[in-house]
Amino acid sequence: MQKTPTTLPDLTSLDDMALVSHARAGNSDAFRIIMQRHNRRLYRVARGVIGNDIEAEDVVQESYLKAFTHLDTFRGEAQLSTWLTRIVLNEALGRVRRRREILDLSTLDRIGDGQAQILVFQQPSPSQDPEAEAGRAQLRRMVEQALDDLPEAFRSVFVMREIEEMNTEETASHLGIRPETVKTRLHRARRLLQKALHAQFVATLKDAFPFDGLRCKRVTDRVMQRLELKP
Repeated sequence: MQKTPTTLPDLTSLDDMALVSHARAGNSDAFRIIMQRHNRRLYRVARGVIGNDIEAEDVVQESYLKAFTHLDTFRGEAQLSTWLTRIVLNEALGRVRRRREILDLSTLDRIGDGQAQILVFQQPSPSQDPEAEAGRAQLRRMVEQALDDLPEAFRSVFVMREIEEMNTEETASHLGIRPETVKTRLHRARRLLQKALHAQFVATLKDAFPFDGLRCKRVTDRVMQRLELKP
């Protein structure tokens, strides 16, 4: 029997299980939508473990290949996102183990405890100002670097809990650790991030509130117009 072709817009409203059925039937659009739907989460999880943009992308790519090659093994007992996340974590952690000695988790867990405060960054409103955009990009780079500098065990927990907003039990299940360990590592990751970012912020305070470029020109032009001294 000839299959009726399915267009991309018809598939975007389907849930994951329905997309899996289409993918098993060889519909390439279904594979594409599955990836588009889960790319960000899987990349962030891989990035949290690997600590490298390019290798994290490679982890996600290899994980998709493994998942799609064995799609017939997905029975739907867990959500597709959970199944894919486990594959990504296995791939990422396997690479970490191969490229260096396994991190001594017992040593990490003995890092001095202390009261940690959560850093809250106010979300700036959208702006077309290149200076404001450059400032946001600089802040993002600072945060990303601070995350990269965290021990892998702390970084992966922080990314899964704070960035991907997984709950404690889900994170513990994915990483194969106890929920209490997730809480401890998240607490310590926050404390280490606070310390690292505080040092960077102090170093960059002298450059705060720049007044050049388009902002300078805009204010100057307005004053000139009010004085009716247009060039």
